[in-house]
Amino acid sequence: MANISQILKKLRKYEIRIRKAVNSTHQGNFKSIFKGTGLEFDDVRQYHYGDDVRTINWNVSAKGHGVFINTFKEEKEQSVFFVLDASASLNLGTEGSKKFDVAREICGVLMLSAARDQSKVGMTAFSDQREYFLKSSKGSSIVYQAIGKIFSLKPSSAKTDLNQAIRFAMSMNRRRSLVIVISDFIQEGIDRNLINLASQHDLVCIHIQDDLETNLPKLGIIPVYDLEGKKKSWINTSFGEFSGVSSRKIAKNKEHLEELGRKHQFEFVSINTREDFVPILIQLFKTRNKIMKRG
Repeated sequence: MANISQILKKLRKYEIRIRKAVNSTHQGNFKSIFKGTGLEFDDVRQYHYGDDVRTINWNVSAKGHGVFINTFKEEKEQSVFFVLDASASLNLGTEGSKKFDVAREICGVLMLSAARDQSKVGMTAFSDQREYFLKSSKGSSIVYQAIGKIFSLKPSSAKTDLNQAIRFAMSMNRRRSLVIVISDFIQEGIDRNLINLASQHDLVCIHIQDDLETNLPKLGIIPVYDLEGKKKSWINTSFGEFSGVSSRKIAKNKEHLEELGRKHQFEFVSINTREDFVPILIQLFKTRNKIMKRG
């Protein structure tokens, strides 16, 4: 693996690409590519056309006097908290561009961006237990240390417990923050905790996937090792339905999470390990800034 100085050099190039693209918009420069994350509830006012529907106060609106939205004032200190999936299912993919490699790069470049914006940065890397934790704090040197930790991380457990990680993120962030969850979201039964997280914080879910999950070559009967369950089973990859069943299951899970995000007002983006993730992150920030400017 490349040393930390080479990793940081690579991540800085990504971060510069993102910042230049977001700030070159014809709508003018943004104060921060994380604009709108450090917000504190201020008051309510009546809804006007073009307001962000995510700010509707349903409790006040339900009283029958019209639709009202929450208004916010910007906090002096913004906070960005990362939840990085380090379970064994992210070891899938080709050497150097496995799901975990890409997840770490995305986490690293966004941490650098947050630090440059003078935000407080915190994170946890998790499996079915906490593998690494950085308490929210400011400063580029802290972020550099954290990046070094996650790129040298060798998780002690192969299993996944995303629910536990989400609950931990909520316990560590009492005030409204931007929480970015980076995972393959394979685990079932996470809806309720994602909804709770989105109700308390500004949530972004970054879904990592690899072609091998849906396009396994037809190699006949082969042994397949479950990285998380540590069990070996034999499957017939030449069987016509095998690839189709896997593809449909993954597509259905992705569609479900996208719909959940639309319904409960959180961002969901999916990134394939074979593609350049920088343009996707650029589009994410541009979309978020447009929403916040409109609000």
